[in-house]
Amino acid sequence: MVNDFAQLKNTVTRPISTERDALPGDGVGQTPLSPPHPTKQPTLSEESLQPPTTDERQRSRLAKPAINSRYNISETSITMASAQSQTISKRRKFVADGVFYAELNEFFTRELAEEGYSGVEVRVTPTVTDIIIRATHTQEVLGEQGRRIRELTSLIQKRFKFPENSVSLYAAKVQNRGLCAVAQCESLRYKLLNGLAVRRACYGVLRFIMESGAKGCEVVVSGKLRAARAKSMKFTDGFMIHSGQPARDFIDSATRHVLLRQGVLGIKVKIMRGSDPDGKSGPQKSLPDTVTVIEPKEEAPIGQPSSQDYGAKADAARAAATQAQAQENVAAEQVGVEAGNEDAAAEYAPPAPAEDLGGW
Repeated sequence: MVNDFAQLKNTVTRPISTERDALPGDGVGQTPLSPPHPTKQPTLSEESLQPPTTDERQRSRLAKPAINSRYNISETSITMASAQSQTISKRRKFVADGVFYAELNEFFTRELAEEGYSGVEVRVTPTVTDIIIRATHTQEVLGEQGRRIRELTSLIQKRFKFPENSVSLYAAKVQNRGLCAVAQCESLRYKLLNGLAVRRACYGVLRFIMESGAKGCEVVVSGKLRAARAKSMKFTDGFMIHSGQPARDFIDSATRHVLLRQGVLGIKVKIMRGSDPDGKSGPQKSLPDTVTVIEPKEEAPIGQPSSQDYGAKADAARAAATQAQAQENVAAEQVGVEAGNEDAAAEYAPPAPAEDLGGW
């Protein structure tokens, strides 16, 4: 059995490389059991040394997918459609989902930068994959009569090899763009590209963020600001935390790069949001060091103290029964006296007058 497995392993052919065509005698596409003949070596002729013609360049350009050359998306990433159709392990599924999200986020960051792109959410169902794009200018994301959103849907469907009508794109407006670090970072980036002074632009963004209801904010600009030597300028306001799980829950951060004439500037914006019970302007949970003072309840009036002596209760019950019996005896005596008085009155009553018998 071992020999059969080894023979089966040796008979597996090696696939032809997609980067170039297989040359005769170089061993590509042949089995290890049939090595290339030593006399058949590739030779270079004058025709092979000539530069490619226009037709060959055109054919090679058409053979490559246009989306990769335009958006610089690698072909080696695991596609979402293949991950859904095949039975894979959980680890590979998580890796495939992460690669899909990262590639999608990078594509939207480059394509929808001017529309205020601030994030994407992917909802996978057994039949349809919903992709929700969060932006500050949703009308520009949709385009005229929904043309642009259809173009983006077609690009994503072709890139990730989704079946027809299995992916849908939606645009959602950011509720409070003053608390969105990505939107403010893009705003600061375009201000610097338009030639606004660094301090003025940073203080304007800082003031707008704090007026939107943030608890704290930090803006860092690094690079060649004025002199030839690079330096960093930090602008802070409010309260900011830097460590622990609350830093992940309450702080929204974003990083962007600005290509100017003197060099590249790096922008980093951090916004600390407050707790919100509704979950709209911040997380529903509160900070660990938050102390909540509960109002005391209204005090009930204090009544008379009551005794729990069961012997006293029994004595009181016997006394009440004795008193009730005495009252019954007194009532019976009164009834007897009244009956005797009626008999005596009947005995001493005068006789009734005789009737007139007509002369007797």
